[in-house]
Amino acid sequence: MSYLQNQINAFKTDLSSSSSKISNKRSIAASSTSLPSPAPSNGSTAKPDLKRKRPEASNIVYSQPDATGTGRHIMSQVAFAVTFLKGKDKPQTLEDIIGYLSLQREDEKHKFDIKKILQNHDKIEFDRNGAGGKGTYKFRPIHNIRSKDQLLGFLQKQSTAQGLSVRELKDGWAGAEEAIDSLEDIGKLLVTRNKKDSHPKMVWPNDPSLSLPVDSDFHTLWHKVRLPEASDLTVELERAGLTPTSKSKTGPVKPKEKEKKRKKPRAGGRITNTHMASVLRDYSKK
Repeated sequence: MSYLQNQINAFKTDLSSSSSKISNKRSIAASSTSLPSPAPSNGSTAKPDLKRKRPEASNIVYSQPDATGTGRHIMSQVAFAVTFLKGKDKPQTLEDIIGYLSLQREDEKHKFDIKKILQNHDKIEFDRNGAGGKGTYKFRPIHNIRSKDQLLGFLQKQSTAQGLSVRELKDGWAGAEEAIDSLEDIGKLLVTRNKKDSHPKMVWPNDPSLSLPVDSDFHTLWHKVRLPEASDLTVELERAGLTPTSKSKTGPVKPKEKEKKRKKPRAGGRITNTHMASVLRDYSKK
């Protein structure tokens, strides 16, 4: 009985000691969580972010040039000035051109350089006495035609029937196509047009003296002639003894046979043993 009592006392002692250890651990953990975490100092080295960040999406379209207005280079500005004058029917002063290019705040040397370039430009016509002596600038087209009357007068003065290109006409006349359409409607122009978009391509003067009246009998005879259908046209031509252009006059060409080359007999070699002619015999003739 004493042995069993000793075992019970030892178990109670171990249980009380283990419970005290658990309570101590819980108090230490609670105190550690209540303490504030220390702020990182400036001297501490933070780990770099190794993740690759995607670049922010931009609205820049790299396949198109930036809108730069009238340009910053002087030759670009001259090109814009020529385009500006091309769209004007009246001469313009230097102040008008500078205002269009927005160069009012530029220095006088820059304006003077533009002035000299425009005066010597092959597509610009400069009038020193224009605008009361200020000088005016006007676009010089391939053909100086800007109205219907000028177009008809130019075509009548031509010595050949070459006609006039509408592309060259539009170089200095923006309303050329509308004028050509109206002149064609009243029968003063002969016009050829593009098949794709029906825009005028070439123009000729329509001479009224060449428009001769035709008797009604000829009209009747003309319309009585009936043309065969496209499918029967070849048969009708052959029946009339005519050869259609779509039919080949010659028969099919047979391919030539390649002639076999015959080998030429080998010529006898050069005899070099002439010093032994008395000893050797010639068997070539046998």
